[in-house]
Amino acid sequence: MNTFRWLLLLAGISGAIAVGIGAIGAHSLPKQLEKRGLSPELITKKLEQCELGVRYQMYHALAILSIALWGRSAGARLLGIACVLFLLGTLCFSGGLYSIVFADEIIHWSIVPIGGSTLILGWLCVAMSAIASSSEASAGGR
Repeated sequence: MNTFRWLLLLAGISGAIAVGIGAIGAHSLPKQLEKRGLSPELITKKLEQCELGVRYQMYHALAILSIALWGRSAGARLLGIACVLFLLGTLCFSGGLYSIVFADEIIHWSIVPIGGSTLILGWLCVAMSAIASSSEASAGGR
């Protein structure tokens, strides 16, 4: 399987997980949190954290999907790096939020901001691929 087919597979899996966790967050998580005896304020905070994790995961699943469909053009190496950063960033950012929400634990406090920084680096790779593809197009046109 080539790289872009793998990216399509990973985008689909990540999107499906985001929808599944979003459904749990909307339907069963509030009752689960109430059963654990959490305060209404803490329940609201955990539901917001879950929603934020789902939103960021879905945004980046769609970004990976877009790159997989479009990324066969110039600048593809940087787009591939961007996808890896999106996957790692989603794992750390959304995964860190999910661990706080569902397990009341996190591996280390810095995992969520490290994930956010990794997502930012991924987006910068997307931007740099535009510059790279512009440079390659200019060189090819000479």
